[in-house]
Amino acid sequence: MDFLILTFLQNWHIVLLFFIVAVLYSSVGFGGGSSYLAILALTGLAFSQIRATALFCNIMVVSGNVFLYIQNKKYNWKKVIPLVLFSVPMAFIGGYLRINQTFFFILLGFTLLFAAITMWVSKKNVSSDIQTQHLSLPKNASYGGIIGFISGMVGIGGGIFLAPLLHLTNWERPKKIAATASFFILVNSIAGLVGQYTNPEFTIDWNLTSILLVTVFIGGQIGSRMSTKLFTPIQLKKATALLIAFVSIRILIKYLSSL
Repeated sequence: MDFLILTFLQNWHIVLLFFIVAVLYSSVGFGGGSSYLAILALTGLAFSQIRATALFCNIMVVSGNVFLYIQNKKYNWKKVIPLVLFSVPMAFIGGYLRINQTFFFILLGFTLLFAAITMWVSKKNVSSDIQTQHLSLPKNASYGGIIGFISGMVGIGGGIFLAPLLHLTNWERPKKIAATASFFILVNSIAGLVGQYTNPEFTIDWNLTSILLVTVFIGGQIGSRMSTKLFTPIQLKKATALLIAFVSIRILIKYLSSL
């Protein structure tokens, strides 16, 4: 218990930021996974710990959403299964791979920059009357596999890549795409985490991770039960896009200049 208290006092600013993100995002139906990763990237944590901690938080954030989506029958499993068929083993491989710190942060920088651009240009409302399309099994499997591999290496669930792709291809209606992205994030986060755990070099600060998991859970529960009028979903996306873009550019300048 003394170690937990000491860890909290040393990292209270990180805990506070995680709590704020969890409350705000869950209050408008978002998870905030990219924001957690951006916050961790600015800390002094080892990059291997950043990946593992981010994946643990991803699992905590989306598990409840997936449960609700299953209850409300939002999944078309015939379309979802091909997406995760190859993404799960590829996320495991991506998590298992030994990568150096410079490569990790450059990949993370470009990933966060892509996330920021996606958030900035995305629209709040998408028509539910679109004509959905059925992608072939090879396309679904290849999209899922590529996204899963990158996600496992970086320490994200991959929803930030998958959702825009599914919207662009009119893969399904918006609510079902959101449900699919949540399930994709969950299974790939678990696979990436298992991949990292099996790597002999796996390390994680369990004290800090456990505190952040409790923080995210409490913040998410509070946010999901309140209807905030401080920010609309699109305003929150825009603000987060600016934050993540700042973090990504800062990371890229630092590590690209060291090459």
